[in-house]
Amino acid sequence: MSYLSPEFALVFLGFLILYWGLVRWPRAQKLSLLTASYAIYASIDWRFAAILAVFSSTLTGLMALSTWRPAWRRGICGTGVILAVANLAVFKYYDFFREGIQQMAAGAGLHWAFPALDILLPVGISFYTFQAIAYLVSVAKGQCEPARAEESALYLAFFPTLFAGPICRADNLLTQIRDTAQKTILAPDLAVYLLLSALVKKVWIATWVAENWVNPLFANPDSYQGIELLVGMYAFAIQIFLDFSGYSDLVIALALLLGYQLPQNFDQPYLARNLRDFWRRWHISLSSWIRDFVYIPLGGNRHGWLRSQCNIFAAMLISGLWHGASLKYLIWGGMHGLGMVAQNTLEKITRRTPSGWISAVLSFHAVCLAWVYFRADSFQDANHYLAGLVRIDGPVTLNVLAALVALGVFFVISVYARRTQELVVRGLAATPLLIKPLLLAAVVLVLHLLGPSGVPAFLYYSY
Repeated sequence: MSYLSPEFALVFLGFLILYWGLVRWPRAQKLSLLTASYAIYASIDWRFAAILAVFSSTLTGLMALSTWRPAWRRGICGTGVILAVANLAVFKYYDFFREGIQQMAAGAGLHWAFPALDILLPVGISFYTFQAIAYLVSVAKGQCEPARAEESALYLAFFPTLFAGPICRADNLLTQIRDTAQKTILAPDLAVYLLLSALVKKVWIATWVAENWVNPLFANPDSYQGIELLVGMYAFAIQIFLDFSGYSDLVIALALLLGYQLPQNFDQPYLARNLRDFWRRWHISLSSWIRDFVYIPLGGNRHGWLRSQCNIFAAMLISGLWHGASLKYLIWGGMHGLGMVAQNTLEKITRRTPSGWISAVLSFHAVCLAWVYFRADSFQDANHYLAGLVRIDGPVTLNVLAALVALGVFFVISVYARRTQELVVRGLAATPLLIKPLLLAAVVLVLHLLGPSGVPAFLYYSY
């Protein structure tokens, strides 16, 4: 069930009535939220919910064992991390590594054959696996105590974060779940603004950009000139930002209406002055997770400058592989890793951090080049697309000038986005309560007229 569908809107409104009707009974309220989360997951495929239930039960069992044997806690949590990674590897990466190992073996004259498995990849498995690992590490370090079974189950299955994040930590979401105080709706005017923002970003602009620029150009790059392909590269950068940040706005709003505060996941990443700054702004919950649970455990910057660069590159490769079991995602992660190592090398030589507008422009184009590998159907298709950037052997058929003006407008809006949010939220706070639903309905109607037919899917549902 898509969060953008009318069916979900009706179900969610009905659930809100039930949910807030149980406000005097916090435990019953949480159980209703857990039930709703599993029901939404099962509406996609009941097997997804079954896999999550087994995963959650295993985690709960390990946590129960750690309370009986506190001296074994680190070992038990370490076992849990290994099981979580193994579970993700089997579902998401088995075929990728099977084919790779067989190809390397064939190159060495060996005829190894591993059985192919017809495995259904559960939606959101990467996200709830990373949340589980964060929880296990927090328990192992003594930063939090093991939660009750229904609390840890809700932490993993909380439907606003289940499909595509943000990736929450135990000291954030789980702490809120364990709180026994009566909940209230948080920042309702901000929630309304975020709902409107999500609809405008995803239903209207991102979908329009995809249908008119991204999909045609990536489907048949040979039919276009280099300047058009360049604009198509920019267009996908805008599409994926609007798509994913729109999704984040939507689920943060849903969580606020349920009385939960989720972490910010985007902070105008294309205004970044350099690649390091980009990763502080883009998919913040993932980049901070990679830093804390991959880069630092690898050694971080504790073993010298050269070793730290190797750790950065390895962390970015893992980030790429996390997005999908494909060579193109490894290349995408590797490009970001090499870019950050190059930036650190320049800083070491010049003793200055790149921060001017030239650095910002170069960083944006580096990100856009990497996005080509992310968007293309394969590594070879990405190379073919990039090779076409130098093509000047025919007429330009697309309105490139209008697209470049639109790109400039996007950057202007990005600069003033935070101030706009503050003004709109302040205006909503001064708006009579009965007018707000009418305003939201009016925006939905306008977007229905302007947007595409059907319910657009979110890009990150597949990661």
